[in-house]
Amino acid sequence: MRIAIIDTSTTRAAIIAEGLREAGLDDQVVIDPQGPLARQIEACAPEVVLINLENPSRDLLEDFFAMSRALDRPIAMFVDQSDAESALAAVDAGVSAYVVDGLAKQRIKPVLDVAIRRFQAFSRLQAELAEARTALADRQTIDRAKAILMRRRGIDEPAAYALLRGHAMQSNRRIAEVAEAIVTSDALMGDLP
Repeated sequence: MRIAIIDTSTTRAAIIAEGLREAGLDDQVVIDPQGPLARQIEACAPEVVLINLENPSRDLLEDFFAMSRALDRPIAMFVDQSDAESALAAVDAGVSAYVVDGLAKQRIKPVLDVAIRRFQAFSRLQAELAEARTALADRQTIDRAKAILMRRRGIDEPAAYALLRGHAMQSNRRIAEVAEAIVTSDALMGDLP
């Protein structure tokens, strides 16, 4: 597992790197926080990003939060000082683990493990939500198509659904795709004089 280490102090970055090596995690890249973060992270393609900030200013935190929103990776952030607003902003930005005043070599690996698991759980929830939204949109489109078929053909709902399903099977398409075509056709036909 490749880990990107971002720290404003090279001494602390070395401590983090040593703690990771002791935990058996040797594939590490230290990122210069003064340089273009997104470009450096993209270039090293880490599986996890570990950020350590001693006394982060509001502007610096905002920069890191903006970067973390753009990344699709687990992020563990260690800070020496924080407030409730910063902690909430970190979670909203996608930081998987936000640890205040807790950087110690022996804690780095467990915190990374938690960050990875939280990120995976959140990713699963996002995928499930997207799938549910797609299913709901498909269901609405199918219902609209059934209503159109019922009105045009003078058939009941089960017959309209059977017609949709039969055409989908014949054309080797999803029922929702056939329904979308019917809804689009109806919209175009309704616009014609």
